[in-house]
Amino acid sequence: MKKTTICAVALAAATFTSAAHAGSLADPVIEAPAVVADAQSSSSGTALVAMLAVLLAIPALGD
Repeated sequence: MKKTTICAVALAAATFTSAAHAGSLADPVIEAPAVVADAQSSSSGTALVAMLAVLLAIPALGD
């Protein structure tokens, strides 16, 4: 009986202390959403593809 009483008191204390820390009266801090700007380019990437083709062709032409 003594063990049951001690367990009940410990359980009640654990429940009471966890409920006391569940929240506060302070306003929640909400971060502003990040604004991601899309990079816009007038090029369709043709120059990049051409440079890559030249770089890949250099070893083949060097033989």
